[in-house]
Amino acid sequence: MSTALPPVCILAGGLGTRLGDRVREVPKPLLEVAGEPFLVHQLRLLSEHGASQVVLCVGYLGEQVERAIGNERFGIGIGYSYDGPEPLGTLGAIRRAAPLLGERFLVLYGDTYLRIDYRAATGAWEHSGLPAMMTVLRNEGRWDTSNVEFDGQLVTAYDKRTPGPGMHWIDYGLGGLTAHGLGLAGADVAELAQLQHQLAAARQLFGYVATERFYEIGTPAALAETSAFLTGLRTG
Repeated sequence: MSTALPPVCILAGGLGTRLGDRVREVPKPLLEVAGEPFLVHQLRLLSEHGASQVVLCVGYLGEQVERAIGNERFGIGIGYSYDGPEPLGTLGAIRRAAPLLGERFLVLYGDTYLRIDYRAATGAWEHSGLPAMMTVLRNEGRWDTSNVEFDGQLVTAYDKRTPGPGMHWIDYGLGGLTAHGLGLAGADVAELAQLQHQLAAARQLFGYVATERFYEIGTPAALAETSAFLTGLRTG
């Protein structure tokens, strides 16, 4: 069984509305963080964990992303999948990119920096035989609202919109799908979180435990915190 990293689908097409004027002319993945576009930090980290292929799902100002990043960084081949004239939602974007992703792939949000063993997560998921994976962090409301029930092997419930009081874990931000798992969503399901909710209810969503807190750039406060953290990594 291979533990090589499969293709990584990075969802990088969002508008970033919570960042206000910062993203009026610059797409969120290209915001400068610790002296470099945030996406460059993500790609460097993925390269360190053995990634060789990334597909960027882009929408808002996506042409800027392609011009700035190109088709190769840190030894990673980079492909692009465009939403088109209308936003497709996260799952719609993955569907459009599916021909570039193959039978098994990882999914990463374009505004998160995740310190996790990507190879170990991939290997454990493959060993589980399940069609999808969610990485989870024991959260207890620390970093955001807890939205996951996890039994040590499976994500048994996931709800971003109306999380329940029994949810002590949080979606860490790295997911995985097989082509079969992607096909389990109805055509009307536009968001990845909806599919993950359904798979959890069906006991088909493997859970892999992350132990390091996540960093993200979705809000001005989070952007400042992540910039400080990455600056420390570069100068430490």
